Amino acid sequence: MNRDLHSIRRDYQFEDLLEDSVGNDPFAFFDHWLEQAIASNQEDPTAMTISTVDDSGQPHARVVLLKQRDDAGFCFFTNYDSDKGQQLAKNNKACLTFFWPALSRQVRVEGEIKKISREDSEHYFSSRPRGSQLAAYISKQSTTINNRETLKNAYKEAEDNFSNQKVPCPDNWGGYVLAPNYIEFWQGRPSRLHDRLCFTKQLESWLRERKAP
Repeated sequence: MNRDLHSIRRDYQFEDLLEDSVGNDPFAFFDHWLEQAIASNQEDPTAMTISTVDDSGQPHARVVLLKQRDDAGFCFFTNYDSDKGQQLAKNNKACLTFFWPALSRQVRVEGEIKKISREDSEHYFSSRPRGSQLAAYISKQSTTINNRETLKNAYKEAEDNFSNQKVPCPDNWGGYVLAPNYIEFWQGRPSRLHDRLCFTKQLESWLRERKAP
């Protein structure tokens, strides 16, 4: 592509992100921003990029969906044998990034990830649409397959096999939760003088600091 991209830009016209409005609890403020993202009718407001690192130090990023945010942290579900699962098994440090362009906002969450309980994974799996259950059951995520027909045939076979019964949660499928040690809130501002308020986990509290854009 030989196209000048310098002219593609927009300015940010939202209010300042000030310390008094954020407070001292990053979880509570994240929940507030998430609710605003949902209310803004933005597509996939729970979408987040998860970044992991492989054995060679190469970062890998992909988008998943936040399914729960509680005192333990930020929870998502996936195939444990996937590339991300194998990378997390060797290095459980990861980063989540939320981007809400309609609000000119970004949140970066860094920390350590662990699997949730099998009981909780199975409970969530049972709540998924049946089609999603079948897809999770047949997909050998991140492995090479010959063509799309291979995937469709495996899906049809599972659909037939479980036509009159419950789809079991695969042993290699379940949830992860990221317990954060760093949360950064970014608000786009005019002239690229963006606001960045950052929280770093201390022993029993959070240290709040402002960083230059």
